[in-house]
Amino acid sequence: MLRVIRISALLLLALVVGVWGYAWTTRGPDETLGEAFASRLAGIFGQELAVPSAGGGGMQLPGGITLGGAFELTNQEGRAVTDRDFAGRWMLVYFGFTYCPDVCPTELGTIASALDAMGADGEQVTPVLISIDPERDTPAALADYVGRFHPRMQGLTGTPEQVAAVARRYRVYYSKVQRPEMTTYLMDHSSFIYLVGPDGRVRSMFRPETSPEAMASAVTSQLRSGARPAS
Repeated sequence: MLRVIRISALLLLALVVGVWGYAWTTRGPDETLGEAFASRLAGIFGQELAVPSAGGGGMQLPGGITLGGAFELTNQEGRAVTDRDFAGRWMLVYFGFTYCPDVCPTELGTIASALDAMGADGEQVTPVLISIDPERDTPAALADYVGRFHPRMQGLTGTPEQVAAVARRYRVYYSKVQRPEMTTYLMDHSSFIYLVGPDGRVRSMFRPETSPEAMASAVTSQLRSGARPAS
């Protein structure tokens, strides 16, 4: 039995390394390594997701693709929360970390600007940052960070196991990066923004560099149409 487990682990490792190498050699000029890896992996284990053009509206998920669902995490107040605490609410969810030097603050700023542009409709949507760096992103650190972007933004963290579980449900890629010239580590990660419906399922996704105006328009359209998730 132990031999079977070892062989299975080696095969899985070989698969991941192979997909990583394939993503490295085939990624597009505007595609990050994390996005390429997640896309190639999705192509193996499920239908590959088409990616919206930068600046465009939200991308509807193809039939058969389901993202989102149950999770157990801790909010910026140090209180344990689950997906049930957000039931009945729309959310704009982003996976990032507080030490992120560029893309995370940019995308969180886009979420905040989009909600402001939506006016009263924006009140129906809760902005959420889920940390993929639980080692450093304590509730106190998240409370200080998310408040800089939007007064209603929720910061969620948890144990490494809890974070990994919710990342799998959203097919989020992330990995610690430690370079010789760095005094601390960074996190490489995919960078989509997810529009989550009142049932906890992802309705559409936004690529990095989507404009606040395009996001606001796409989210407003889905709120007003009562869009249902793909089945």
